[in-house]
Amino acid sequence: MNFKSIWIIIISIAIIAVVTFYNMMKPPMTSVGPKVNGSTAAPVSIDLTPGRVTMIDLGATECVPCKMMAPILEELKGEYAGRADIVFIDVWKDPSQAKKFGIRAIPTQIFFDAEGKEFYRHTGFMDKKRIVDILSRLGVS
Repeated sequence: MNFKSIWIIIISIAIIAVVTFYNMMKPPMTSVGPKVNGSTAAPVSIDLTPGRVTMIDLGATECVPCKMMAPILEELKGEYAGRADIVFIDVWKDPSQAKKFGIRAIPTQIFFDAEGKEFYRHTGFMDKKRIVDILSRLGVS
C-alpha cells in the first residue's frame, strides 16, 4: 500500500464517520410534529367533532400499504359510527394536507383525543387490532 492509498482510506473513514454522526443527531422521520403519547401537544386546527375521538389516516389510494388498510378503515368507520371519526385523506390528491400534518411517509395515522389534542402518531401499515387498542386507550368502547 502506498502513501496515496492510505490517505484515501483515512479520508473515506472520516467522511463515513461525519455522515454517521450527522444521521445519529437528526430526529427520526417518524417523530415529526408535536410530541405524542399523552404529552402536551397543541391542538391541530382541523374540523374535529367536539367531544369525539378522531383517527386520521393520511395516505394515497394507489399506495400498496394504504390499499391494504382501506378495508380495515371502512370496517372501523361502521363499527365506531357515532363514537369516533375515522377519516382518510389522500395526500397525493391534496399534497397540502401532508404539509399541514407534517408527514414525510405514507400511510401515517394520527389519533386525536376528544379535546382535539394529538395523542398518538404512527407511520406505516397499522392493523385493526392496533387501531382498536389505541381507540380503547382514548376511551372509545
